[in-house]
Amino acid sequence: MDPAELNHRERAILGAVAAGRGELLAGCEPGLAVDGGWCDRVAVTRLILGGWICAARPARVGDLVPAQLTDAARDAFAAARTLTA
Repeated sequence: MDPAELNHRERAILGAVAAGRGELLAGCEPGLAVDGGWCDRVAVTRLILGGWICAARPARVGDLVPAQLTDAARDAFAAARTLTA
């Protein structure tokens, strides 16, 4: 997914994750909490399946673990900033 395809909600979620405010719930159904509140499941699923966010470390089902941007996400944003600068 190209950064231009992200909606405002997805961009806000990515910003929160980049700031270290997101926690992923490990399990078959993705869940992401930002500042203790649960995020839109559709947006979170798109970001995980699109390769934008992942767990910072392995976890057992039911564990909350810090979320982080993937290397691909960081690279995509760096490239987008370079193209618009």
